Amino acid sequence: MTKVGIIYNDGKPAACAAADDLRQQLATKGWEVILATGTGGILGYTDPDQKVTPVPIQSLVPKGFEASMDFSIALGGDGTVLSAFRQIAPLGIPLLAVNTGHMGFLTETYLNCLPEAIDRLCQLDFIVEERSMLLVRVVRKGEVTWEALCLNEMVIHREPLTSMCHFEISIGRHAPVDIAADGIIISTPTGSTAYSLSAGGAVVTPNVSVLQLAPICPHSLASRSLIFADVEPVVVCPANPDRLIMVVDGNAGCYVTVEDEVHLERSPYKARFIRLNPPEFFRVLREKLGWGLPHIAKPTSVELP
Repeated sequence: MTKVGIIYNDGKPAACAAADDLRQQLATKGWEVILATGTGGILGYTDPDQKVTPVPIQSLVPKGFEASMDFSIALGGDGTVLSAFRQIAPLGIPLLAVNTGHMGFLTETYLNCLPEAIDRLCQLDFIVEERSMLLVRVVRKGEVTWEALCLNEMVIHREPLTSMCHFEISIGRHAPVDIAADGIIISTPTGSTAYSLSAGGAVVTPNVSVLQLAPICPHSLASRSLIFADVEPVVVCPANPDRLIMVVDGNAGCYVTVEDEVHLERSPYKARFIRLNPPEFFRVLREKLGWGLPHIAKPTSVELP
């Protein structure tokens, strides 16, 4: 019997209903269906008054999910997709992302198109697009205190009412750089259209093997986004006494102090997206973010009634 996994957002009634309907539909085709919620990939935020305990990456794999699965399906929005890949990336299972949310920048199809998509999945009529992920670790005195997989970005920023942050950042073998800003973002190409874009970073096509460092509100005209090869490991050292907040993909994080180092490197695991048609990144940019739309000039004069 062929096995398939479904990860859904249990906070959205539409996703819950779709998950149950889909389970029954696939079961009638002879498939064994394993259900899991996207909350399993949300690590949450650590309590600053308690010792941080790392959650091993492999421990997030949902019960019953196996590397032998032909495919999996995510029902929700972009947050569910990010959480789902944190759960299944170690297994290498390809994922069809179905949008039941709003933006759905990472999703491939919609609920009303799901029946046709399922027929194609059952025939294994799809393309797999691989995207790079980051492995993020917090290290204190040589010991890993926190770790997570990251598909979009890692952000370190100040707490409210604290002063400017200072960072010493080492990229590979290159000399460290000093950045003074409200925070920093290190993003993958997938994450270049998320927080990094809002902070003035460049849009990077998904097939380029790079990372991007984007300062948040830097205190220098010389501190601008930097794009570099993703084979370079990165070490970020906070250089100010106030504790900072680290956030990964918007749904997991911990506090970082002056005693900590944040280590980032390209993960050995990939996010494997199921595409029903050849990927067209510029079309998604245009439809979701309005990039490249024709400019319509305003009239040079207006006739008054």
